Amino acid sequence: MTEPQQALVRLSAEFAAIAGQLTRASAELYDLGVRLNGQPAVPAPVYWPYPQQPQPQPQPQPLPLPLPQPAPVPREPTNWIGKALAAAGVAVTLIGVVLLVVLAAQAGLLAPPVRVAGGVVLAAALVSCGLWQRSRPGGAVGAIALAATGIAAAYIDVLAVTTMYDWLPAPAGLAVSATVGGGGLLLARRWETEQLALLVLVPLIVLAPIVAGGITLLLVGFMLALSAATLPVQIGRDWLWMFAARTAAGSAPVMLALVGVAFGSGHDAWLAGACALAAILALGSALVVLPHSTHRGAVALLAAAGALPVLAVGAAVHEVVAALMAAALSAAVLALVLSGHRIPGVTTPVRQVWTALSAICALVAVGVGFAAPVAGPVLLAMAILAVVAGRHSVAAQWSAALFGGFGGLYLLSMAGPATLTSATVLTAPDAVSVLISSVLLGGYAGAQCWAARSRLDGDRGRLLLAGAAAVLVYAVTVFTVTAGVLIAGPGGGFLAGQMAATICWIALAAALFGYAARRAREDRSLPIGAGMALVAAAVAKLFVFDLGTLDGMFRVAVFIVVGLVLLGMGAGYARLLSQQHRN
Repeated sequence: MTEPQQALVRLSAEFAAIAGQLTRASAELYDLGVRLNGQPAVPAPVYWPYPQQPQPQPQPQPLPLPLPQPAPVPREPTNWIGKALAAAGVAVTLIGVVLLVVLAAQAGLLAPPVRVAGGVVLAAALVSCGLWQRSRPGGAVGAIALAATGIAAAYIDVLAVTTMYDWLPAPAGLAVSATVGGGGLLLARRWETEQLALLVLVPLIVLAPIVAGGITLLLVGFMLALSAATLPVQIGRDWLWMFAARTAAGSAPVMLALVGVAFGSGHDAWLAGACALAAILALGSALVVLPHSTHRGAVALLAAAGALPVLAVGAAVHEVVAALMAAALSAAVLALVLSGHRIPGVTTPVRQVWTALSAICALVAVGVGFAAPVAGPVLLAMAILAVVAGRHSVAAQWSAALFGGFGGLYLLSMAGPATLTSATVLTAPDAVSVLISSVLLGGYAGAQCWAARSRLDGDRGRLLLAGAAAVLVYAVTVFTVTAGVLIAGPGGGFLAGQMAATICWIALAAALFGYAARRAREDRSLPIGAGMALVAAAVAKLFVFDLGTLDGMFRVAVFIVVGLVLLGMGAGYARLLSQQHRN
């Protein structure tokens, strides 16, 4: 046996001896206890332990070696210094190209062919250097900067040839410029770098107006062509900033042109077409980009911003044309929203953004195309239609609130609170508009409460009902007073209208109490509160305004009718509650 095994055997024997001694001591203690208690001694059982047998012990084993940990992957350096220097080089070089094309021509330095050829050679050399730099390790940043500078220089050269020297007609210049810009962005797609795409587009947006001599119609065409030609580059790419740059390239020059920068009066029709093209490009590009984008809400917002020139086209064309264009855009966007669940990428946030765009376009179309007496009723009718048709859509409810708010403002502009305190004679068209608007405003208030009844409860529900009741009371008062003045003149007609308004207020309160009586006990507090508020308002008007303003039979009639209605309300409500309690 080995030495450890021998030691183990000795220890086992010693433990066995100790156990035997302890057993004998236990037996003697038991015997002593029996003798002390006077009982016969019963020998305690003696337990002899089995001799311990030597057990084989595990042999010492070497400890397992730790698994090798993977070497940490070195983090790729951001190289922001190199990127900053490259971006600065792009800007400075392009400024130099602009100086070569513009200032050299103004100073009479070099012949035009030499200037143009110099720009072409410089552009080709820069692109070639970029391609060579791309093939070298770590040359991505330099390659992107060189290629972007060369492509932008070529584009500026094409602009100079077309706008300054008139060597190319406008269609040819548009085709060449779109080819150059599209080629640069195809290179960006091949290299899978959004930075190159941005370095091609952003400098052109800034420098092209300088070379073209301002925001001209030809420049607008150039930019629209560039925006359209670069759309295929974005297919399958999640390049949000490139989409923003493309949208700005197409829509920003049009917006600047609309404020009259370097535009003559003869370009109105072409400018309207440019606005329509900018909107089509913005929304069409969004439909192409959305399926592959992870920033769909931002893309929808950028597309909506790109369509804004259509809303401002009224600065350049007749109001009828501007209204028709805004209405067409509203209808087109609404069609996209309604069919959005079948269009890839048009998610709920996108539909909400475009619903707001459609509502704003419709509002602009009505405001531009109609005068106030017609615009007010049209907007209120649109509000009712939106709140009923879109009762399950939050965006549609906000659109309805937008229409209803502006329709109410039109009504206030023609029949403000001053027309309710003193007799005001309106023209027949204005009076008819006020009557129709007041009816539609009351209908919108009721429809809004009906559509939101399942979504609002508690304080928000009470606030909505209070606002709707106030709007309804004002609409009823405007209708009765305007109708009375229109029918019977500012004398008796005004008094009759005020009397009818007070009676209508108390009738509305009675209707609310009747509605509350047929509801469950836990649902009565809201209509009862509104009814009590109307009763208080009617009684206050009765004693504060009607008592001092009305005279003769009008005063007598209003007090008698209101009193009888109050009596009937109290008795009827108590009877209904008693019947419900017995049942």
